[in-house]
Amino acid sequence: MGKGSHGAAPNAIGYQHQTWWALVELLQSGASRPDAALSLELYDDVAWECEGSATQLLQVKHHIGQHRTLTDSAPDVWRTLKVWMDEASPADADGPALALVTTEAAADDTAVAALRPSTRNETEALRLLEEVARTSESKQTQTARQQFLSFGSSERLTFVSRIRVIDRSPHIQDIAAQVKERLHWALPPGHEDLFLAMVWRWWDETALALLRGTQRSVDVGDAQAAIADIRDRFTRDNLPTILELGDVNAGELEQKYRMHPFVQQMHWVAFPPRNLQKAIVDYYRAYTHSVRWLEEDLIGAAELTRFENELVDEWDREFEWMLDSLDEDAGDDEKKTAGKTLLRQLLGQTGLCVRSRFNDPFFARGQRHMLAELGKVGWHPDFETRIAELLKVNA
Repeated sequence: MGKGSHGAAPNAIGYQHQTWWALVELLQSGASRPDAALSLELYDDVAWECEGSATQLLQVKHHIGQHRTLTDSAPDVWRTLKVWMDEASPADADGPALALVTTEAAADDTAVAALRPSTRNETEALRLLEEVARTSESKQTQTARQQFLSFGSSERLTFVSRIRVIDRSPHIQDIAAQVKERLHWALPPGHEDLFLAMVWRWWDETALALLRGTQRSVDVGDAQAAIADIRDRFTRDNLPTILELGDVNAGELEQKYRMHPFVQQMHWVAFPPRNLQKAIVDYYRAYTHSVRWLEEDLIGAAELTRFENELVDEWDREFEWMLDSLDEDAGDDEKKTAGKTLLRQLLGQTGLCVRSRFNDPFFARGQRHMLAELGKVGWHPDFETRIAELLKVNA
């Protein structure tokens, strides 16, 4: 990582840049490596592997500032070479390819410039590195330089021949634009920002799993499938899930909505506390999605109204059956039990969907609670009378 400061901020930015840059690398190189997988902090900062063996190791360096140059005596260069000399079998001609990815620009007439793909000259690069290794007086790079010179000349040439320098890599503030450019083929017209936000969410979750070690690597095919699935959410028969279950704090929502009519309706039929809390989460997620979908022009108000009407019609049929099953002199306990059964039954029915391929059950469940909030549906046989009394109290 970039070490331009001893403060925590540059290091934190460097780690974030490494993680984000890995997505650029995945999108940029994945098409030519369909059977490969990308890892973070496993073999190196970033690495490509195939069938469980590393095929390319990448050291990723970020520096604040747009006009910094990289020279052969730079600590970044020798720090990187030291890592590879220790870990990457430098004299093995069949070892993984090695890449130094840096936001700096390789200075002219240097080894690092001679190791760029566009200006490659391995013999000259080796000569210049040997010269710096012998003549530099830097204490910071001394150990790495001595280790480099301890190899035989043919070993050094083999080592250098495996290295390439990718300079002028995008800075952290430019990564988002790079990702957008490489995903231009998938951008849904009019919803580019939301789509990209969902891609970034997927990548951040994936990267965290890679860094924690709960996931070894991400296959190119799996990454392509994940992005295609996100894109598929923006088709006419589908919708994107914007607010995931893990995004909400159930305890806070329970306190916020505890006096709302839809919650009171569930209390009237003695709905179990944990399921009531989950119902509040469903309500919040459904409400949030309805608002965001309308704002993003992903759905029209008329389509949402049609879906609500279908839910009301379904409830009306089942409510009638519930009333028919109760004796005229049924007591409140019987009514509570009947209402609880009705609520449980309807919340478990997932056949009705707002879009044919959007089948996440939270939305239909949450919409039923939204209708209960408005008094359009209810669970207790006497819910209409109770709603009217509740409104009088709150008036």
